Amino acid sequence: MANFDFDTAEGILRFAIGREVEANVFYNLLTQYVDDPQVRALCSELASEELEHKGLLELELMKLGSVVKPPSIADIKNTALPRPLDAMLEMVKVSQMDLEKIVLLAMEKEKKAFRLYMELLAVVSDADCREVIMRLAEEEARHKISFELEYDRLKSSRKNSGQ
Repeated sequence: MANFDFDTAEGILRFAIGREVEANVFYNLLTQYVDDPQVRALCSELASEELEHKGLLELELMKLGSVVKPPSIADIKNTALPRPLDAMLEMVKVSQMDLEKIVLLAMEKEKKAFRLYMELLAVVSDADCREVIMRLAEEEARHKISFELEYDRLKSSRKNSGQ
């Protein structure tokens, strides 16, 4: 977070864009590790939605007069953007988890994303930017609920199969 200026809407938006890119990478990688078709479809859907979120945030940047550009090498070193090694290490952990733990991990990530947007909301004064951040907070909460439903389904099917 240190490289972002949280006193400006632009800094907040750029930080949030990095988090959405990170979520997209996570869900795209997750689709390769889950065998359950419903969970895989949910991860694929959410990967797409995270890119939509990125687009909304980039649009807000453009409204502020900022140029949206691909991340530079300096940006990639920033903790707000995914780093390939971090993603690979996380996937090593994920590959050793059972499906229920993977779903719990995704739930936790969505909960953190929701909290992040709520924290950002507290420091944003631009009305349009606040509206977008509130919308994204709501979507992250819906994502968490989607994983909660999948978790309940998995627990129920395991219980019904006697495991």
